[in-house]
Amino acid sequence: MRSDFRLHPISDKDWPDQISDMQSGFAGGLNVYRMMAHHPDLLEAWAGLREHIVNRSSLGPQLLEVVILRAGSRLRSDYEWAQHVVRARRQGLQDARIATLRGPVDGMAPEDTTLAQAVDELFDKSALTSATKTALAELVGTEGVLDLMATVGFYSTLGYILNSFQTPLDENIAEELATTPLPK
Repeated sequence: MRSDFRLHPISDKDWPDQISDMQSGFAGGLNVYRMMAHHPDLLEAWAGLREHIVNRSSLGPQLLEVVILRAGSRLRSDYEWAQHVVRARRQGLQDARIATLRGPVDGMAPEDTTLAQAVDELFDKSALTSATKTALAELVGTEGVLDLMATVGFYSTLGYILNSFQTPLDENIAEELATTPLPK
């Protein structure tokens, strides 16, 4: 038995033939999916859910990033936090707004408070309270409530992989944040 089981992002030369068609897309572009490529069947199954969560969520691009950033913070996943600081900026979120998502909900904009409260309840209680479900449904609708829950579950799984194997941050994200760090 190994004393310390480790995985590293799969290199281009070691990319599995079974998922060769995924290498030039999302899977080959991020270390988190290069980690998941150690299990080609899982990565293939993951692709459809990823497409919905990342590109078709009823939350819309900005609110989706709020949810992901709060989940990344709660997971203590530096990788997810960094990736999504950059992505949130590209979606038009300002640094001050992004920074609040790591702190208490009372320091956030009202819609971010509702979303962060929902994320926190899922992490803390594995369910949403009646008040949060109602507020969330008023903000994002029924599909949005379900998309938020799916997003938290999706990013929790990614966070477990990232944290368990200390997945390195993608170079382009590290460079961008080194050039333009999030103010403290």
